[in-house]
Amino acid sequence: MNLEILLLLMVLPPLVGAALNGILGRRFSQATVSLVGCGASGLSMIFALLSAWIYTKSASQPEPFTWSYFKWIQAGTLRADYAFYYDRLTLIMTLTVTVVAFLIHLYSRGYMEHEGGYYRFFTYLNLFLFMMLTLVTAGNYALMFVGWEGVGLCSYLLIGFYFTKKSASDAGKKAFIVTRIGDAGFTIGVAMLFWTVHSLDFKVVFNQVVKLPLEFQGVMTAIGILLFVGAAGKSAQLPLYVWLPDAMEGPTPVSALIHAATMVTAGVYLVARSSIIFAHGPAALAIVAIVGCLTAFFAATIALTQNDLKRMLAYSTISQLGYMFLGCGAGVFAAGIFHLMTHAFFKSLLFLAAGSVMHAMSGELDMRKMGGLRHKLKITHATFLIATIAISGVPLIGSGFFSKDEILAGAMEGPLGKPWLYWLGTITAALTAFYMFRGLCMTFYGKSRVEPRAAHHLHESGYEMTVPLMVLAFFSVVAGWVSWPTAWNGSEAFDRYLEPVFAPANAVLRSGAAEQSASLGPGAIMGFSILAAGIGIALALWWYLKSTEIPEELAERFADFYRILIHKYYVDEAYNWLIVRPLRTVSEKFLWRDVDAGAIDGIMVNGTGEGTADLGGVLRKIQSGNIPSYAAWVLLGAVLWLLYILTANA
Repeated sequence: MNLEILLLLMVLPPLVGAALNGILGRRFSQATVSLVGCGASGLSMIFALLSAWIYTKSASQPEPFTWSYFKWIQAGTLRADYAFYYDRLTLIMTLTVTVVAFLIHLYSRGYMEHEGGYYRFFTYLNLFLFMMLTLVTAGNYALMFVGWEGVGLCSYLLIGFYFTKKSASDAGKKAFIVTRIGDAGFTIGVAMLFWTVHSLDFKVVFNQVVKLPLEFQGVMTAIGILLFVGAAGKSAQLPLYVWLPDAMEGPTPVSALIHAATMVTAGVYLVARSSIIFAHGPAALAIVAIVGCLTAFFAATIALTQNDLKRMLAYSTISQLGYMFLGCGAGVFAAGIFHLMTHAFFKSLLFLAAGSVMHAMSGELDMRKMGGLRHKLKITHATFLIATIAISGVPLIGSGFFSKDEILAGAMEGPLGKPWLYWLGTITAALTAFYMFRGLCMTFYGKSRVEPRAAHHLHESGYEMTVPLMVLAFFSVVAGWVSWPTAWNGSEAFDRYLEPVFAPANAVLRSGAAEQSASLGPGAIMGFSILAAGIGIALALWWYLKSTEIPEELAERFADFYRILIHKYYVDEAYNWLIVRPLRTVSEKFLWRDVDAGAIDGIMVNGTGEGTADLGGVLRKIQSGNIPSYAAWVLLGAVLWLLYILTANA
């Protein structure tokens, strides 16, 4: 079967599934709804695997495969086709998205079984998958933008799925508004790109950018910064990260699919796909690295004190996304994508395991009311432990060790690497290990703090939920092995596999990179990474299993600092005072009261109506129906007309 047909068969089933459940789902049974939803997701995964196999076996590989199905937009010199662009980066993205999405669809069958709006939930999930696949397979920036906005819409719908709950509807609106700020930058950046190279087609753009003279570096830098603004909004980076923690109001499968494994990685994919643009604007790439590193550290410090299990994982996601941007910004794009892939498995597993805990605890998410759950939730505990090991960077066992180590090595030795990026990233790795094992200990170990009303309901989730957990646990362990590090005589196969994709950007970056100072060496870089993870894990086990009084003592001793962390640096409050309140004041007191109600309604709408009514009242008095009165008016008019004529001729 031709690749162009397989790609269509990969992308379209979720759209068909969304249409069937959206239109007819109210009449379907739950079994039919889940069959349509999971079946559509499963078909996408199967055809993604077949597409990868066909592409890998093709003679033209590793050249990108492009195919235009029809002309979509034609306006002057602007042309955008409905076209796909498939290369090794697309292959990795489609496999990661479809495999994780299929497992989450299966998990949702059990998790959402007793929830209202069952068909609506699967409609949104399928629609999201279609939009995400459109985003990563698009052959031009215009079609990518359709998928980009589509996943934003689905995110809004799924975060606010419990729309009768005010906090959920507010979280959906917050996510929609904040990401729109980033999308404005993306839109302007794409417009500038078209004005510069006169095309939005990936193949044309990439070939044209390579040929641009040196004086276009400033333009490429501006375009890169604008594209990164869009990426920062979608992937929750400073200062546009504030929507992601509140997005936990949505159902847990949504958190796993959209806000851990797929949608939030769209910004990382955008930077990686546009690597040649960023390479010609190295200042923009430096901004990517700096913002990514600072976001990783910033979010990790907040996660240290979070007691809500899902919110802790949300800040962890923001931090790990920062790592991905750090890798791309340091010029090691393949390492950023490698961490994107491994993170998709272990972070979706963490969220789904948290959902299993929540399911058993009758909706409770406060870790201070848990403890000792490993005795009742054995599968959930085992899979959560594996994912915690993976994200903490434990050697060999966790896939996160391999991908995070590559990023840290790139932060030190990459074309745009800096020692301070490496050291701050290493400190963040220690914080990650600490807060993840803190969450593990508070949830599954120690004495039970479960309230009596919830204790007698404790039970392991059904196979619909536990089987996806076990499959994701398997991937969380083995996904990192595909790229054995050079420090252990490996070949870093993942990097070599993506080398053709990033070769043009790497060539530009190496040619312009400054001479690197003395490096620590691969062994030392890995050694410090392992040491950081070990310190974080040891402290968490000591403080939350052995000497459990220490955390409270430290919180009291450093009360001011603890208060800042527990209130997340008061960023939301600052935004509320500096942006939200002034906007509401201007909107309510000026735009609404003075402009809308006063000027538009008062003068143009109501004023016109009242003036017409007043004039009608005067004219109505003339139309009295009295014939002598009419004769008098006619006589008066004739006299006035005669006087006018005589005066005019005098």
